[in-house]
Amino acid sequence: MRSPKSSAVGRRLAVLLTGLSLAVALGVNSRAGAAENPYERGPAPTEASVTASRGTFAVSQVNVPSGSGTGFANGTIYYPASTTAGTFGAVAVIPGFLSPQSVIQWLGPRLASQGFVVFTLDSFNGTDLPEARGQQLLAALDYLTTQSSVRSRVDANRLAVMGHSMGGGGTLRATVSRPGLQAAIPLAPWEPDTTWEGDTVPTMIIGGEDDIIAPVASHAIPQYTSITAAPEKAYLELNGGDHFDPASESPTVGKYALSWLKRFVDDDTRYDQFLCPTPAPDTNISQYRGTCPNG
Repeated sequence: MRSPKSSAVGRRLAVLLTGLSLAVALGVNSRAGAAENPYERGPAPTEASVTASRGTFAVSQVNVPSGSGTGFANGTIYYPASTTAGTFGAVAVIPGFLSPQSVIQWLGPRLASQGFVVFTLDSFNGTDLPEARGQQLLAALDYLTTQSSVRSRVDANRLAVMGHSMGGGGTLRATVSRPGLQAAIPLAPWEPDTTWEGDTVPTMIIGGEDDIIAPVASHAIPQYTSITAAPEKAYLELNGGDHFDPASESPTVGKYALSWLKRFVDDDTRYDQFLCPTPAPDTNISQYRGTCPNG
C-alpha cells in the first residue's frame, strides 16, 4: 500500500509534467503559427488601431523626381524606418483626372506606419486615361522593387495597386495586365468598361453613394459584379459619399483599405475580423458586398 506522502508527491509530479507538456505544446504552436504567417507586421489589430491615422512604425520618405525611372512621372515613397522587421509588402497609388499626387498622398504615411512601402504618384498628364494610369502604376512598382533606394526593404512578391477615379480605372486595368498582384483597391473608379472577368486579384472597390462623376450604378457596382474570377472581392459604398470621398482621408476608408492590404498582401488573417462577417450599413456605410475571406 502506497503512503499518503508518496501519493502526494506523485500527484505533484503529474501536475508538473502536465504543465510542462502544455507549455511545450503552446511553444510549438506559437512557432508554427509564426512560420505559417511570416508576413505579419505590427501588433494584433484592434478597432482603434485600424481607424488610427498612424500605426506603430516610424515612417521615412524619399522623393522620386521625374526621370528617376521609366514609365511613370514622379512621386514619393513612404516606408517603415525599421530595419529589424524584415521586408514589407508595397503598394503604388495614383490619383485621377486633373488631380495631383496630393489628393491621395495621405495614404503614404498612414499605410507605411502600419507596415507597407507606399509609392504615391503624379500622373504624366492630368488627362491620362485609365489604361495609361494602370501602366504607370505597374512601372512604379517595377522601379520600387528594382531601382529605388528602398528596394531592399520591399518584398517583390507582395505588391498591390490603388487609384482614384481614372486612377481607379487604371487599378482595374493593372489587375488584368499583372495577375500576380496580391491586392487592388480602386477608389471611385471611373472606367466605362464594366467587364472585368479577367481580374483574378483580390479586389476591393470603394464607391460613393452620391457620386455624380462616376455614378456607382454605372461604374463601381457593375465593375464589382463582373469580377468573377478573383478569389475574393468586396464593394464598400460610403453613405452619402461623393466622387472625392473615397480618396479623402477618413477612418472608414483607412480601416478597410488597410484591412484589405493586410489580409491579402501580408496574408494576415488577424484582419479577417474587419472584413467578415461583412459590415452592416451604418452612418458611414450605405452598403457593403463581399465574399468574406475565410467566411
